This record gives sequence, structure tokens and C-alpha cells, in this order.
Amino acid sequence: MSPIVLGIETSCDETSVGVVGPDLEILGHVILSQDVHEVYGGVVPELAARQHLAHLDRVVDRALDDAGIGLGEVDAIAATAGPGLVGALLVGFGWARSAALALGRPLVPVHHMEAHLFAPSLEDPDAEPPFVALLVSGGHTLLMHVPEWGRYTLLGETRDDAAGEAFDKVAKLLGLPYPGGRPLSDLARSGDPAAFDFPRPMLRGTAAPGTADWYDMSFSGLKTAVLLAVREAEADGTFEARRADLAASFQAAVVDLLVAKAMRAVDETGCPRVLLGGGVSANRPLQEAMRTALGPEGRLFRSSPRLAMDNGAMVARAGRFRLDCGEVAAPDATARPDLPFPGLSRRAG
Repeated sequence: MSPIVLGIETSCDETSVGVVGPDLEILGHVILSQDVHEVYGGVVPELAARQHLAHLDRVVDRALDDAGIGLGEVDAIAATAGPGLVGALLVGFGWARSAALALGRPLVPVHHMEAHLFAPSLEDPDAEPPFVALLVSGGHTLLMHVPEWGRYTLLGETRDDAAGEAFDKVAKLLGLPYPGGRPLSDLARSGDPAAFDFPRPMLRGTAAPGTADWYDMSFSGLKTAVLLAVREAEADGTFEARRADLAASFQAAVVDLLVAKAMRAVDETGCPRVLLGGGVSANRPLQEAMRTALGPEGRLFRSSPRLAMDNGAMVARAGRFRLDCGEVAAPDATARPDLPFPGLSRRAG
């Protein structure tokens, strides 16, 4: 009989637990987002770990209640083992290791970004390889070719800031709350995306198809361009009037860059199927631009906003895959912030 898997996610500032059933259905799912970081404009690692420690027991209980089962009815426990904030990771993984030992259940370590890959499949059974995957979050921006689960070819990644980090930093420049992705996108709706000609880094130049420069991304220069535009608008007294234009123009630059890089991968691999994962994948303009670029013959897979954010259900789903592969943690296993992406290789060239 197929197992019931409990998944625990504490890599950053969401305390989340998901229960995935034998048919990969979500039986119970709770996400507690920490608001203690808003006043600081970013995640404070020590506070994040304390919040996980304070709330994880209750989040587990609520997810199990929603699933209508007790902890003893879980067949395996999966937990994010990395990457992430080391203190936050240790809280969730330590809880999972202790529970697995006490219950005599297997413990399955999960890579956070692989979990994001699996998230869309919880809602769309067609979200299966092969596909080109664009994982865009606050900490990572990865472009991969996925011919099958567990085998991943890294085509490109960010050279500096992650896309989500750039959204948060620009949102702060515009006086928006943290996390900044949704507030910035909301503000951008009333702005002109062509008002500012912000750069699209690494799209023009001498890079050749198939090379790292052809697929890699950079957001620090774009962020600096927005900073300079903000300072100029503040100096001439037009900042408030142009906030929406700044937001819309920045967002358009990020979307153009991400879509162009993904389509380069589609062209090379010949695979017109793209999966968007990570928190930034919930961005509507990104989704719409990707659908348009793919055309009627292409296919776009994505999660609902709830499963695009960090969550325990995606950890349980990835854990189920790794469990089926026979991958179980040793009793002394621990989390690590630099955990390698399993099955990932960088293409030659």
C-alpha cells in the first residue's frame, strides 16, 4: 500500500506542515507565515528559528487534524534539510528526526528547491517531466532541463541577487511592505511598464547559445538602475507620482529577462513545456508573458499561490519521490544550508 507522508518546511520564515496521501492527494496542509520580520524589512534568522520552535508543534497538530489522522498513522516523515537558514532548518529537521525515531518511521531529507519542482504536480497531474523548469524564489533563480524526476540539468542561474530578493529590495526602495513581491505587483498595475527603460542584464552581448552566459541571469544592475531612478525622482519631487511607473517598469524588466532565458532553453531542448516554481512564479505578468511566448503549442505548469510559496505539502510530495527511490536518512542525519541539489548536473559548455 502506498504511504502517507508528513512533510515539514522550515527553511526560512514559513512554518508549514503538509500531509500527502497514497494517491498524492493533499490530506492536510497548514502554512503559518511569520509577520515578526516586517518591521525589519527582511527575515531575521534568529527570530525565524525562534518562531518555528514556538509554533511547529501546533502546526503539525492542525495539519494532522485536517487530514483526520494521528501522528502514528503517518508512514514516513519528510523534512526540508536544506538549503535555507541554518537555525530554521535545524528546528524543522530536528523535530522530524525525533518524531521518526520515536515512531520507528523512515525520515526522508528533502532539498528545498526540488520540493518547489514537485509543487505543481500536486494540483495538475500533467505537471510531469519532461519540461524546462524555471525556479524563482527569494533565495534562488535556477533554469533547468528536467527529462525525468531525479535527473536535472542546470542550464543557468543568477550571478548575484535572486529574482525574489530583487523584488523585495526594490519594493523597499518604493516604500512598500515586506515581503515585497505582491505589493509591488499590485502597485505596478496602475503604472506604465515603458515609463523607464531599465536594463535587461545578460540578454544582449557576445554570449553564444549553449554557454553559461546564454542562460545565466543577473539582477543587481537592474536593482541599481531602479535605485538611481528613485533618487532622481525624489530629487525633482516626482517620486510619489512615479512610484507605480517605477514598479511597473522594474517588473517588466524582470519578466522580460526570465521569459527570454526560459525560451532560450525551450529552443535548445526542443521541449515546449515550462514549469514555473517558487514564490515569484505566482506573479501574474510572468505567467501571462510565459504563456504568450510558448504559444498555442506550448504548455505552462505552475502552482496556485498557496503552493508556490514555501510549504509542507511540496516537501511531502518530494519526500514521497525520494522514499520511493529508497532514500532514507541515517539516524544521525542533520540539515545543512549548503545541501547539494540531488541529481543536478551542469551542462557542458
